[in-house]
Amino acid sequence: MATQITRRQILSGAALAAAAGAAGGFGRSLSALASITVGTHTARTGSDTLVVLFLRGGADGLNILVPHADDDYHRLRPTLGLARPNDARTVLNARTIDLDGFYGLHPSLAPLYPLYKQGQLAAIHAIGSGDQTRSHFEAMATMERGLAHDTGAASGWLARHLTSTATETDPPLRAVAVSETVPDALRGASNVTALTNLADFRLNAPNILPTGADNAEFHAPASADRANALTDTLKGMYGGSGSTPDSLRAAGAETLSAIDAVHRLDPANYRAGNGAVYPDTELGKGFRQVACMIKGEVGLEVACLDLGGWDTHVAQGRDTGWQPLRLAELGGALAAFAADMGGKIGRITTVVMTEFGRRAYENSGYGTDHGRGGCMFLMGGGVLGGKVYAEWPGLGPTQLDGPGDLRVTTDYRDILAEIVTKRLKNPHLTEVFPEYTPRPRNVVQTV
Repeated sequence: MATQITRRQILSGAALAAAAGAAGGFGRSLSALASITVGTHTARTGSDTLVVLFLRGGADGLNILVPHADDDYHRLRPTLGLARPNDARTVLNARTIDLDGFYGLHPSLAPLYPLYKQGQLAAIHAIGSGDQTRSHFEAMATMERGLAHDTGAASGWLARHLTSTATETDPPLRAVAVSETVPDALRGASNVTALTNLADFRLNAPNILPTGADNAEFHAPASADRANALTDTLKGMYGGSGSTPDSLRAAGAETLSAIDAVHRLDPANYRAGNGAVYPDTELGKGFRQVACMIKGEVGLEVACLDLGGWDTHVAQGRDTGWQPLRLAELGGALAAFAADMGGKIGRITTVVMTEFGRRAYENSGYGTDHGRGGCMFLMGGGVLGGKVYAEWPGLGPTQLDGPGDLRVTTDYRDILAEIVTKRLKNPHLTEVFPEYTPRPRNVVQTV
């Protein structure tokens, strides 16, 4: 059976609908992606690519970035607390990895330690927003919208950054969310792409019965053959002068150009460099796709990823269990991404953030409840790393906030604002973070 699809069949609607939906998980029309040219786009302003990973659920900063020299930490967490680095009474994988004599990494984050020593990783502790609700929904909305509280601008802080620096020649893949939906941080921006799998960018050609055939006698060609046939037919319709209206011919040609560009990117066969091995998890796959787009030079400036599962009210675990497994996934993905990027890491800034930390003391279910102050990580060549940035408020009875939380002494916008100005080279800071004057923290250097 011939696989050529006729013009009449395409115009009947079925194949045309397949072409219109060819972006799969991208959630946008193909014609909007027309100007992709693989290998020619770099960040338009000469700025960094920004990668933002949001740990959803309120990650326990006190067991991620451990204040091991604070005696109150060990008093408040007799079961969950990580041991001091030199505590010979405790097995090695339950001891904190010392960073500066006061703070240390959870042992499951050991892959990040070399990056810290090389100055490519920095940490910030006792960081958060002004939100006092301790509600996941409201705290996340506050941070993703770049506010002090869940009131004010409805758009996201990244959306306002993109809008304030937009031009008519922005590449189609300037901002990407590796997710099924666009996160609130990108809400309000145009030309934002949400995807779950870059390799799904293809023509989805359905079975179409040739004229005069019925279901009993028709044997559909293989999916790849159908896609090739549809592509050939579209080229015939839209590639020449023909009788197709100019507007449709231009849209069709743009669609085919975009498909060809991403095909040459070849995400399905992407191979990480420098011996990097990404975890076989959703997060590992997400960072692998971001790496593919960065190396393919499609003009990616902002990428957002999510990792859930941090709401550890019960059975959180110290060196084994739920949180340590999550941290191992996090550390492995970040370390693989840094290794894969090699020399390009100098122009990539990665931010790891969460909506709030956990209660300072462990609960009766061997877990931790919603708190306030948490931690943040920055990774990249422009980061002034090898240091923990913190105004430590202490964990004593009179030093805790509200029902027993680590106090917030660094506003998260101070860190993000410095990245926006110094690494993303955006001078419109008041548009990105309205009604806020950031306090300089000197965590990154100017591009």
